[in-house]
Amino acid sequence: MTGTSPGTPARGPLRVGLVGYGLAGSVFHAPLIAATEGLILDTVVTSNPERQQQARAEFGAVRIASGTDELFGRAAELDLVVIASPNKTHVPLAAAALEAGLPVVVDKPVAGTAAEARELAALAEERGLLLSVFQNRRWDNDFLTLRKLLAEGALGDVWRFESRFERWRPKPKGGWRESGDPAEIGGLLYDLGSHVVDQALVLFGPATQVYAESVVRRPGAEADDDTFIAITHAGGVRSHLYVSSTAAQLGPRFRVLGSQAGYVKYGLDPQEGALREGKRPGPGWGEEDESLWGRVGSGQSPQTGGGRVEPSLPGDYPAYYAAVAKALLEGGPNPVTAHEAAAALDVLEAARRSARDGVVVSL
Repeated sequence: MTGTSPGTPARGPLRVGLVGYGLAGSVFHAPLIAATEGLILDTVVTSNPERQQQARAEFGAVRIASGTDELFGRAAELDLVVIASPNKTHVPLAAAALEAGLPVVVDKPVAGTAAEARELAALAEERGLLLSVFQNRRWDNDFLTLRKLLAEGALGDVWRFESRFERWRPKPKGGWRESGDPAEIGGLLYDLGSHVVDQALVLFGPATQVYAESVVRRPGAEADDDTFIAITHAGGVRSHLYVSSTAAQLGPRFRVLGSQAGYVKYGLDPQEGALREGKRPGPGWGEEDESLWGRVGSGQSPQTGGGRVEPSLPGDYPAYYAAVAKALLEGGPNPVTAHEAAAALDVLEAARRSARDGVVVSL
């Protein structure tokens, strides 16, 4: 089955090698892979003895590899590789997997630059292999609900899209995600920014201009921890995107303003919290308490009861890997292409330049 192209169906089940068993690997990828029909979590790559033990405890039959050389040395025994290791390793490991003839899923950001993402895409196309990017927030409950509202025309013409991914973490946690070393591709612009920019582009199309403000606020912090991105879309929508670790009061996750009505939604999708607690996809997965549902209306604040309650659609992270399995087993579409990820990286690179130079960047 190794070497299957996106358009050439394979036989299942597909054996998956997972590189990395930190937050991304253990909380998101491993449980979702294991829960997906047509996929088997075959191997976990980690050199950390505690994480090796954790993987064995969670998935008893899984094989453990201490390094990627061992994994790629038996590429013929695998059908898909998932890269969930630190950001700086995404490009070299994805390229190595493709060179070994293996389809690849890469956690976001797929690369540090749009050019690198497009080079990976070209390599995958040359090899006839699937290269997909794990943009799981396309399957958040609020995002799915907003897409439904837009499809129904419930808001009229959208004028402004506000999206916030805010936290209150006044003390840095350390580690590569907060490193100031550019090689680590850390900081919130590329971490949470990858999500909010991808969502904005999926909803409202290509960006023509980008303006950003990016600050390091916390004592001892090295990478940006409070960033704002403004996007002008080709269709005229303005997106205002906030990612912060220093928000003492959290704003709405979404505030979408249109010519007929607005949609306001507070609170994060419940799936990450459920996965962190050890819960697994099953009946009722992704459903949200009614008290957190958003509101649609005009002329009043949702905080004072204005507008009507809009039930949140269930979040559906399992749909991503189900689509990956379908792409490999049945020739279905790639759920998130590297070219889409590259378009988001164009915006992130423009935002970094804008924040550095104090200019509006045209794309």
